[in-house]
Amino acid sequence: MTLDDLRNLDVNDIGRWPGVMQAVVVGLLCAMLAFGGYWFVIKDQVQALEQVREQEGTLRVRFEAKQRKAAGLEDYKAQLAEMEERFGYMLRQLPGRKEVASLLQDVSQLRVSSGLEERLFQPQSEQPLDFYAELPIRITLVGGFHQYGSFAEGVAALPRIVTLHDITLTRAKQRGRNKDVNVELPLVMTATAKTYRYLEEGE
Repeated sequence: MTLDDLRNLDVNDIGRWPGVMQAVVVGLLCAMLAFGGYWFVIKDQVQALEQVREQEGTLRVRFEAKQRKAAGLEDYKAQLAEMEERFGYMLRQLPGRKEVASLLQDVSQLRVSSGLEERLFQPQSEQPLDFYAELPIRITLVGGFHQYGSFAEGVAALPRIVTLHDITLTRAKQRGRNKDVNVELPLVMTATAKTYRYLEEGE
């Protein structure tokens, strides 16, 4: 087919065109329809599909995380109940404002029953912290090693929490001129005993 044959083609009578030209025209029309369909219809849907796939991945990760939490919910509830029970037990071990004086008397009585001599028993000012207050007591005691063991054991057995801090032990100085080297000198203990009080509402 020559260039003159192409020029002589009648656009209004496509049915008489040669088969090759009809195929070319049909192919071009199909290509234009396909491109137009992709550009105006399919392209947006492909982008929407990609967005949905991304959202699906994100939602799947969230779902799996929530599923794991839901699977362990009963265990979390049991742990929370146990923690609340322990917390309540610990709070019951903290003396109230009215019980502090009797607790200090109990500590002093432990010193007496352990056979220790008291040189200093000086409660310090209360120090408020988060939900409790700390009550330090400076103490200086004199006695033997086993007496200190008995005192520490008694402090640990008190129904309220009392802890011993900054403990130092030194030998007592021997008095008098006649110093017998075989005499065992008592120990002097300085420490800070701390008890804790639950802060009441409004404090």
